[in-house]
Amino acid sequence: MKKIRPIYLFILIFVIISLSLIVELHFLTHKSLPLITKLFLLLPLNISIIALLTLMFYVVKNIVKLMIERRYKIPGYKIKTKLVIIMVMITLIPTSFLFIITSGLITNYIDRWFSPRIKQPLDSSIEISKTFYEIERQRTLAYAKTLLKNDKVLKGYSIKRISKLPVDASETIKAAFNGIEGTEIISEKKGDIIRAVVPEYNKEKVSSVLVVETTLPPSISKGIDEIQDAYENYLMLEAWKIPIRINYILILGFMTLLVVFTALWIALRVSKGITEPIQKLVQSTEDVALGDLDVQLDIKRDDEIGQLVTSFNDMVKRLKKSQESLKSTYLYIKNILENINSGVIFLNTNGTISVINNAACKILGKNSEDLINKHYSELLSFIDSDELKKLVSSIEGRVFNPIKKQIEVTIADKKATLLVFVTGLKDEQKNIGMLVVFEDITDVLKAERIGMWQEIAMRVAHEIKNPLTPIKLSTERLIKKWQNNDPDFALLFPKSTQIIIKEVDSLKHLVDEFSLYGKMPEIKKTPTNLKDLIEDTIDLFKGYKDVVFNTSLPDTLPFVEIDPEQFRRVITNIIDNAIHVLGNNGRIDISVYYQEDLNKAYIDIADNGPGIKDELKDKLFKPYFSTKKNGTGLGLAIAYRIIEEHRGNIKIKDNKPTGTIFTIEFPIKEN
Repeated sequence: MKKIRPIYLFILIFVIISLSLIVELHFLTHKSLPLITKLFLLLPLNISIIALLTLMFYVVKNIVKLMIERRYKIPGYKIKTKLVIIMVMITLIPTSFLFIITSGLITNYIDRWFSPRIKQPLDSSIEISKTFYEIERQRTLAYAKTLLKNDKVLKGYSIKRISKLPVDASETIKAAFNGIEGTEIISEKKGDIIRAVVPEYNKEKVSSVLVVETTLPPSISKGIDEIQDAYENYLMLEAWKIPIRINYILILGFMTLLVVFTALWIALRVSKGITEPIQKLVQSTEDVALGDLDVQLDIKRDDEIGQLVTSFNDMVKRLKKSQESLKSTYLYIKNILENINSGVIFLNTNGTISVINNAACKILGKNSEDLINKHYSELLSFIDSDELKKLVSSIEGRVFNPIKKQIEVTIADKKATLLVFVTGLKDEQKNIGMLVVFEDITDVLKAERIGMWQEIAMRVAHEIKNPLTPIKLSTERLIKKWQNNDPDFALLFPKSTQIIIKEVDSLKHLVDEFSLYGKMPEIKKTPTNLKDLIEDTIDLFKGYKDVVFNTSLPDTLPFVEIDPEQFRRVITNIIDNAIHVLGNNGRIDISVYYQEDLNKAYIDIADNGPGIKDELKDKLFKPYFSTKKNGTGLGLAIAYRIIEEHRGNIKIKDNKPTGTIFTIEFPIKEN
């Protein structure tokens, strides 16, 4: 097929040239116009045809190349095609209108050349000149006939008689010797001569011929000759009316096509200058996409394409540096992930496990090959934990804040406690996945419990030992008085028994607090009006007349998901400690505020007491640590544990100018 197309092109060019040659030869055979005039009329046509065919060759060549590029979808063919179409349309529309209008004007102008109004005066002039010559001939002939009867000679005429036929006699004179009269016109430089010839008879035979001549003025002869020449030229041009019209229209048509093909050629050249660098850019971009970052384009231009090439080369260099940096960072992060003790899992937006480290595999008892590129539901299938399932269902398919929670799980019939941190990852526009970090704290909790119980045992033993001493002493004293029958036994007995009862009540209170801390009731969250809860809690302390309560509770507070009874206990405990520090005389400020976009609510409980030393702030929430003389050290520990169960936190900071601020932070809603 590629070999046939050039043959068609050459056949078309040959046919056009042949037809043009035939037309020109046809016009050249006309003898009515000089050769120079014919060449002058046909030269523009030849030049137009040669220029058009030359341009057509290059244009068709480039169009065929463009068609091949479209067929094989070579990069840049679309923009090249669009440029060609746009340029041709921009040029073709006005040139077509111009061709139609101009061809109409040429046709109209040529028709006006050969209109009857132009030819009629010429015809009339010719008729007038013919009539004038005919009148002069008849008048001269009449005068010659008159001379046969009368010898009177008129001015302006020459007369002569010829008795013998001359050798160089004209046809008119010859006819006169044969007895036929006539006239003729003889053109000379001095003017046209009107000659009349009349035979003279003698005895019914022609004896001689009378010749009468008159010369017309040169101006008349010259004018009549000019009229005749003009008439003949007009007739010759009229014979060329259609060829001239066709010739001009063909020239105009070829010029129109020349403009169109020139525009097409320019469009092809311009598009080539644009698309060739683009083709190289596309190819280089594909190479970069395949990982070849050593690509550099060697195109030097001062225009925007050159700037684009320079930017591309700079971009590739930066990409190469970034890739090297990313590789280094990736190896660094990979090394960290593979060597930390915490398990790390990254889930993409489809819930597929993209990254899992060795620690996570070790905790879960699986190989990375068994989990990588698998949905997280397969991971959950071999982990038995209601808490984990509840956590997953609470965040699945939703936007959530970072979650940190301690979860009991069973993996391969082995119970474990995991500390799980879950957070969503996002870029500037959208979520990109979820990060899950967890660690097995079973042994840590076991060690902490052992240490805690050792500390509790020592503290409980100490706390129990304190009331046992007065109990023992009072009992021994009663026994001794009773054995000795002392008269004051009756007076000592009530006092000693009161001491024993008081110390037993103290032991009972200690046991109750210990039991409460050891077994906290289950948290039951419900939507709660925080403003009403705080106001009800403050009402419990109305009996302290010298303690002033100031509250800042916005009316627009949203309902919060908390356990109201447990939360009331937290606030009560903190306020009770504040009153104790104030010595029942001072000010307590309670304010509530929230950040709905972060799903966070805050309660500030501030007093104007002496404050807390920095070294004691970290110990306040530890079990059995108390600054009170008779305190158990479990109140704030219980409060801290309740807030933790609500996925919140308690912070302590100094108040200005004096005092302490307890800030309780917790989520507004569970999710």
